[in-house]
Formats: sequence, C-alpha cells, structure tokens
Amino acid sequence: MDNILQNSHFLTQSEVNKFLIATLLCGLIGLEREFRSKQAGLKTMIMIGLGSTLFTILSVKIGLNSQDRIASNIVTGIGFLGAGVIFKEDNQVKGLTTACVIWIVAAIGMAVGSDYYEQAIGVTFVVLLALLIFPYVENFVERRFTKRTYRIVKRYENESLDDYEEYIRNSKLKLSRGKQELANGIISGSWTAVGSPKNHQKFVDRMLQDTKIIAFDF
Repeated sequence: MDNILQNSHFLTQSEVNKFLIATLLCGLIGLEREFRSKQAGLKTMIMIGLGSTLFTILSVKIGLNSQDRIASNIVTGIGFLGAGVIFKEDNQVKGLTTACVIWIVAAIGMAVGSDYYEQAIGVTFVVLLALLIFPYVENFVERRFTKRTYRIVKRYENESLDDYEEYIRNSKLKLSRGKQELANGIISGSWTAVGSPKNHQKFVDRMLQDTKIIAFDF
C-alpha cells in the first residue's frame, strides 16, 4: 500500500494532506456562506478549493518546462464561475461578495497546492473575520448613512421645488440636487439624500400627505 501511495503516478501522502487541508480551509468559508444561505455554499466552496489544489499539483507534475501553465488558467476559469453568481435586482447588483469569495477560495486552493500553507491559513482567517464581522459594521453604517434617491412630480403653480428641498433638509438628511425639469405645465425634480432610515421615513410620510404631488418616487 505504501508503494502505491508513493508512486509518482498516484497519490503521495503529501498530496493527500493538501487535499485534506484545502477541504478544511475552504469548508470553513463554505460553512459561513451556507449559514447565510448564499448561492455558493459549503459544497461549492469545497469543490472549488479541491479543484484549484488538484490543478496546481498537476501543473507542477505535468508542466516540467512551465509549471504555471495549468495553474495560471485557474484565475481565468474561476472568473467565469464567479460571474455566474452576479445578478442585478431592483437597480442593485447582488452576488459580488460571493463572487469574490469564490475567487479567493480558488487562490487558497492554489496556495495549498503549492505548499504555501501559512499563507493559505492566514488568508482563510482574514476572510472569515471579514465575512463574520463586516455585516455588522455595514448595518451600523447603513443605520446612519442610508442613501436614497427621491423624485417629485407636481403641477407647476409659478413656484419652484425649493420648498420640497427644504423639507429634505428639515428631515436631517444631507442632499445633493439632481435634474429638475419643467414641461407642459408639469415640474419635476430629483434629489439624492443621505441619512438614517428614521429620517428618510419621516420625509416620505410627509410627502405622501401632500395632495399637490402627482408622482413620488422613493
């Protein structure tokens, strides 16, 4: 059995260890993705990590004159896989984080396949730390700096939309004025406002009670 394992055309104990380490490291990241019910979870991350590790090992074994010949194509191939989880929904791009995780899991697999265990373990730790802590940081920031775009349309009555702009400021929202237009007796304007969700809701409730407004996008 030892002779078979040590045969250069079969698995060596070192390669078995690499597959086990890649499974563990990429599986930890996959567990976090699975816990958050993301598109690419535990099984996907393990498969990506193992595939990258195997391709890297084969690149060293087969590419005697150019050992990066096969491994270099992992970067290109994983880009197509990551693009498959990115999609647009309600004017928002989703899946970018998952695509980045797929990309870095492949890099971890390559590091393991190339015997760079310390780097693979270190990056895995940093990735897990970022995935576990950053959502709380993002929620903290979003509660205070939520950005929304508003558009108001009303009949023109010899007055501008400055009063509505003042309403935004009075709601304790920081704003930047967008396009304002007057055509066929209809005046419209848009603003981008930043502030807490509570202040946004305060402004929205006030606008919804304004009977002069024909259309209100929020």
